[in-house]
Order: sequence, then C-alpha cells, then structure tokens
Amino acid sequence: MEHELVPKHRIMDNKEVEELLKKYGVTKKELPKILDSDPVVKALGAKVGDVIEITRKSDLGESKYYRVVVKHK
Repeated sequence: MEHELVPKHRIMDNKEVEELLKKYGVTKKELPKILDSDPVVKALGAKVGDVIEITRKSDLGESKYYRVVVKHK
C-alpha cells in the first residue's frame, strides 16, 4: 500500500457514497467493481458493498475513481 506505484485507496462513508451516486445519477450496481479478494481491499478491511475511492496521480494532476466491492465467485 505504501509503494509509489500503488494509488491511494480509501473506503467512503455512507454519506459520501449517497452524494457520489446522486452526482452521477447511478446506483451502486452501476459502479465499476473490485473483488473482495483484491489485496488492497483486504488491506483496507473493506466489505462487500463498500465503495472504494482511488486517487491516482499523474503529471496532469489527480483523478478519482470509484469501485464497489463485490464477492469473488
């Protein structure tokens, strides 16, 4: 998680998730997914249904991405 190539990940709280879904007019099911078996999800202690905010840095600045944690089948 501390490696320079791993972007910042954090679990969003319920209020933030509500605002995100409203802002983009989507449901949790429509968000891109990340498996509960992903090493970052495990390191964060995220559970199925949690929404993860990923902040990636580039030469042009920061970009935020969102993923909902789903069960690995």
